[in-house]
Amino acid sequence: MGSESEYSLKDGKTLIDFSHKVIEAYIKDGMVLEITDAPKNLKEKRGVFVTLKVKGELRGCIGHPLPVAQLIEAVRDLSISSATEDYRFQSITVDELGELQIEISILTVPEELKLKDRKDAPKHIKVGRDGLIIDLDYNKGLLLPQVAVEEGWNAKQFLEHICWKASIPEDSWRDKEAKIFTFQSIIFTEDKKGKIKMTLPE
Repeated sequence: MGSESEYSLKDGKTLIDFSHKVIEAYIKDGMVLEITDAPKNLKEKRGVFVTLKVKGELRGCIGHPLPVAQLIEAVRDLSISSATEDYRFQSITVDELGELQIEISILTVPEELKLKDRKDAPKHIKVGRDGLIIDLDYNKGLLLPQVAVEEGWNAKQFLEHICWKASIPEDSWRDKEAKIFTFQSIIFTEDKKGKIKMTLPE
C-alpha cells in the first residue's frame, strides 16, 4: 500500500463528507456535483469501493477493483451508484440521508496468487489484510478484506465465499483454471455518530 502516510484520516473525512454531499445532491435534486478542487493525492488513479449502510444494515456497495479513474471522481460516481444502482437493495431515500453511514475502501492493485498446489491457497491468505478476487470461465467475484473479519471466516471459508459470490461451486478455488487475486485496502469507516476511523492493512 506504500507508506502509511499515503492517505490520512483527514483525507478520509474529506472523501466521506464529499460522498454525503454527492448523494444528497443526487437524491434530492438529481444533480451530479462538479469537482472543483481536491488534494493532489485524491486525484491519483486508484481502485476504490463505496459501501453504504443505514442503521447498520448494508444498503449498497459498488466499486472499481482497478485504478481506472481519479480517486475523487471514482468516489463521486460510485457514491451515486451505490445509493441508487445496487440491484440488491432499494435506492437510498431522502428520509434516510440523515442515517447514512459511509465506508470508503482504497485498494492496492490486485496481484495474482500463483501456487504450485491450489490446496495451499488458504495458507497464503491473511484474514483482515487481504481481499479476494476470483475469475473462472467469465465468472468473477470480489470481497473486500473487512468482509471476512465481519463474518468471522477463516481463510478457507473466505475462499469458499468468494466462489459463491462469483456464482461458481464453493470449491472452485482449487481449480487450476481459476485465477485468484489478493489485494489490500485502506478503509475509512463512519460510525452512527459520524465519527470516522481509519484502518490500515495488518
